[in-house]
Amino acid sequence: MKQVSNMANTSNGSLATLLILFTISAAIHTGAAQFSVQSQNLIADNISVVEGETATISCRVKNNDDSVIQLLNPNRQTIYFKDVRPLKDARFQLVNFSDNELRVSLSNVSLSDEGRYVCQLYTDPPQEAYADITVLVPPGNPIIESREDIVREGNETEITCTSMGSKPAATIKWMKGDKELQGKSKVEATYDRMFTVTSWLRFTVTREDDGVPVVCIVDHPAVKDFQAQKYLEVQYKPEVTIKVEFPQGLIREGENLELTCQVKGKPQPHQVNWVRVDDEVPSHAVITGSDLFIENLNKSYNGTYRCVVSNSVGETYADYILYVRDSQAGPEAQRLDHAVIGGVVAVVVFAILCLLIVLGRYFARHKGTYFTHEAKGADDAADADTAIINAEGGHNNSDEKKEYYI
Repeated sequence: MKQVSNMANTSNGSLATLLILFTISAAIHTGAAQFSVQSQNLIADNISVVEGETATISCRVKNNDDSVIQLLNPNRQTIYFKDVRPLKDARFQLVNFSDNELRVSLSNVSLSDEGRYVCQLYTDPPQEAYADITVLVPPGNPIIESREDIVREGNETEITCTSMGSKPAATIKWMKGDKELQGKSKVEATYDRMFTVTSWLRFTVTREDDGVPVVCIVDHPAVKDFQAQKYLEVQYKPEVTIKVEFPQGLIREGENLELTCQVKGKPQPHQVNWVRVDDEVPSHAVITGSDLFIENLNKSYNGTYRCVVSNSVGETYADYILYVRDSQAGPEAQRLDHAVIGGVVAVVVFAILCLLIVLGRYFARHKGTYFTHEAKGADDAADADTAIINAEGGHNNSDEKKEYYI
């Protein structure tokens, strides 16, 4: 019994030893496999491609140990195994094959080609890297429309721009001349994974906007400088200025006068009238369209002459003030006027100076009289000594002296 027990113990010990050795061997193999996997690095990049163009998929390996590289489509069908193409799609073409890279091109890309492609490296266990293909669909030509073709100044207008059939959705911005304006946009998804974007622009127009382009600019990763534009047509009431054709400078009696009413408006003004404010236009005045002609002027024609213009938008006017001078009113008369004015100024200055002199003498005289009165009694002195005595003592001293002798 003891011998059987020893044999059993020996058998169990051998089995335990075998299990330990197997575990160590498996651990070594697993570690080696893990080291082998970690030492190789499989890389792939995501791709964005415009519909109809060519996409290139690259499966790259660092530190490859002759492991096999293959490329699978999103349905995990093998496109290329090493340099062999099992998939019957001629759009896939081998661009490069080596130990470190499998590069394949896909021509004429469509939306159905979009998805995740798999680069696979046959290691233990296999490695995978992913290349997501995103297909960009450019929008169609933008469509720009306005609520009305012609706008009156001061009114609000609305312009709409639509970008259809793009992927991803486009963005729209607005320019009026060289100034950017803010619109409001709405994005709608269609059944085929496309997007339609509509943008509205509202603003109040001025006469300066007439003929200015409003541009709708579509921004999309598949296109550049995609835009549409519409020129504004703005109607506004006339702008009026009066030009003196002749004479130039001062207007004198006996001369002729010609005024021209210069007008700008949209639509073109259909009516131009000349009137005289608070009076009648001279009977012999000649009005031809926008011109007013008056010959043989005299002072009775002085007044305000008004050019009144109107179109379908409104009415406006401009004034000219006529002032007729004497027939002698020329350069000589002007010089004479200047001389007269200069003479008047000289007289005024002279009068002021005289007044200042008189005032000065007046104040000086009163000051002298005060001192003379103070020394009264020195006027009748026989000599200087007597004058000094009289000035210092006055009459009181003289009287005291006279009383002393008595």
